Amino acid sequence: MAQLAADELVAQGYEVKTVMTSPLERAQESAEPIAAAFGRPASVDVALIEASSRLEGGRFQMNLGILAKPAAWRFLVNPLRPSWGEPFAAVAARMMSLIQSVAGDDSPGDVVMVSHQLPIWMAHRAVLGTRLFHDPRKRRCSLSSITSFEVRDGAIREVGYSEPAAALIARSKDVGAV
Repeated sequence: MAQLAADELVAQGYEVKTVMTSPLERAQESAEPIAAAFGRPASVDVALIEASSRLEGGRFQMNLGILAKPAAWRFLVNPLRPSWGEPFAAVAARMMSLIQSVAGDDSPGDVVMVSHQLPIWMAHRAVLGTRLFHDPRKRRCSLSSITSFEVRDGAIREVGYSEPAAALIARSKDVGAV
């Protein structure tokens, strides 16, 4: 899937000057084919990490079934924030700050940031100006998808979305995280 994303970036004619990745292993592995395709090393940036969660490591799924798990109840006080982990506004702010920071580099070329579904979705919603609280089942951000942003006159806007690995995802079976 990650190789298909790298191939898509090459085919679309991106001129990648920098590849950045979350410190989490799966993101770093996804960055490898992109870094190789453009002959750039991937640098780690903690701002790209997945949102923190107090439910991490537990046997919880974020659906109504979680209500049957008393151990999770204390974290489910406010789903608008979310109370179980890093607030949506904090995730959006760190992503927007990183995008603005990278855009401040005047050297020509594109920057690829390999992150996780929630941080990317928070950047998308922040750019659109929509409320950050959402139904996670309706996120448009699949594995190895590419969400493209640009910064013009200080304003961030989304300019594209593609799913180079859509055919692989359609044929796969989700058995949970490993």
